[in-house]
Amino acid sequence: MSRMRRILFASDFSKASGKAFTTAVTMAKTNQATLTILHVIVPFVPIVPEQYINTVTWEQIDRQARRWSQRQLVKLVDRAKKAGIRAVGLLLEGDPAQQIVRAARSKRADLLVVGTHGRTGLTKLFVGSVAARVVATASCPVATVRGK
Repeated sequence: MSRMRRILFASDFSKASGKAFTTAVTMAKTNQATLTILHVIVPFVPIVPEQYINTVTWEQIDRQARRWSQRQLVKLVDRAKKAGIRAVGLLLEGDPAQQIVRAARSKRADLLVVGTHGRTGLTKLFVGSVAARVVATASCPVATVRGK
């Protein structure tokens, strides 16, 4: 594999993505690559009829989720920069697997790093695996790092 210049790390801010972050930072440092740290916000979908929670409340929840995500992203970017690498944050919205693959393509990433929760059985069947869908559809190499 040739030298990597652009690495994209996708985070859901979970413990599982913590190990993947460490791996991404190490790889970026080793290759003197730029690290793009991506978080995808999954839009809230109300599960109760609209009359129970008004629009203002939903907008407030959405704003708070975005602010929290942005703060977490800034923390990761700062940690990466303190490790001595060039890092930028990217916040997108939508289906995580689709947005991760799309961002990797648009940023021309040489490598994509994602954490995996290692779910099995019924949980994997119903929740699915973002990492598995990313591996199956990405146009660049993908490193998956098990969080457990």
